[in-house]
Amino acid sequence: MWRPQLFIQRTSVGLDVQARSIVGCAIDEHTGEMVHRRFGYDPGEVIAWVKALPGPQDVVYGAGPTGFELARQFAASEVRCAVAAPSKLQRPSGDRVKTDARDAEHLARLLRLGEITAVRIPTREQEAARDLVRAREDTRTDLMAARHRLSKLLLRHGLVYDGKTTWSREHESWVRRQRPDLPGAAAAFDAAYETVAQIASRKHRLDLLIQQAAAQDDEYAPVVARLGCLRGISTLTGYALAVEIGDWHRFIGNTIGAHLGLVPAEYSSGSSRVQGAITKTGNGHARRLLVHLRATAVRGTDDAGPSTLLRVSSGRGRGCRPPHGARHRSTHRTHAGTGR
Repeated sequence: MWRPQLFIQRTSVGLDVQARSIVGCAIDEHTGEMVHRRFGYDPGEVIAWVKALPGPQDVVYGAGPTGFELARQFAASEVRCAVAAPSKLQRPSGDRVKTDARDAEHLARLLRLGEITAVRIPTREQEAARDLVRAREDTRTDLMAARHRLSKLLLRHGLVYDGKTTWSREHESWVRRQRPDLPGAAAAFDAAYETVAQIASRKHRLDLLIQQAAAQDDEYAPVVARLGCLRGISTLTGYALAVEIGDWHRFIGNTIGAHLGLVPAEYSSGSSRVQGAITKTGNGHARRLLVHLRATAVRGTDDAGPSTLLRVSSGRGRGCRPPHGARHRSTHRTHAGTGR
């Protein structure tokens, strides 16, 4: 993880980036002069202003919905730019006034002191792969919600499925045969069932695209192949983990759990030590996959642990060969569970 160095830059620039505006604050290290500037969302104008400041310049802005495109444009212009992790920005508890200008100044001061924790800036190709994986994740969530709405609609009308497994082929065949008597309820059933069918079709298309990308992407294919050695990891799950975590060499066994929010919270002082639930900070998408893998893995194995995933995916461990038959059964369960 890259951190700006102390007192290398001549000018520290903090940017508060919004959808339609950018507010900048520049601090000259030699003179102490502070300059504020407001722009529309015009990266070219912002870059020109920064390059006109006394150099060398360092720039930082907070990670958020505006993404990494501005940082890439700064890099193309040979200006060093970091994207700060918002959860790591230190702010006094008594500071109750928040404006765009004050946020930009706060970032510039932290950059000047070397107190910025920067996030990794993905390439456009890496971000596109992540968008594909998260589109599938959003579709999975939408499908689960649509199925719940349909099943609860049938339940309200006294139509209850007696089988053991819902949304299997038998259950879907049973759902298609059900239809409430009243016209309004029948119309609601048709709309809910049509929604489930459309979302399921969209998820299937995304599954095929991900499987194709996992096979053809030179950057992620080796990692997906190594992760596939572990019990319970399908191509979809392996590709999602590879995309979400990115560069596995950034971590060691003691740090990847903290990055994914899988370490316990702690409230200790003096001789008292109190640990709570896991922190749930960091990448929630990868954490959900690991939690699900851990829950579905065969008992008595540690195949789904973060340290094992790190060792296998980065090529640090010895080659592995899945037990005969066991991986395929567990992978089927995991794939089915993550696909619902």
